[in-house]
Amino acid sequence: MSSAAMGDDAEERCASCGITGGDDDDIKLKNCTACKLVKYCGVECQRNHRPQHKRACKKRAAELKDELLFKQPESTNFGDCPI
Repeated sequence: MSSAAMGDDAEERCASCGITGGDDDDIKLKNCTACKLVKYCGVECQRNHRPQHKRACKKRAAELKDELLFKQPESTNFGDCPI
């Protein structure tokens, strides 16, 4: 995975075309909605990059879903009977 996808890069870049985006630029990069790891400048770039990104995306999306499902309950719920 590229350093931009892992968040090591200070600038945000489109995972497909490499165009940079930021607060002062007109380009607003959007996260992959499934894995939140990579950013895209548009739908066309997302479609073009999908074959390279698909495997990592599915893996990360499953991890995020597991984290959500198996989160520990809040400490305020300990000792309370859920029934």
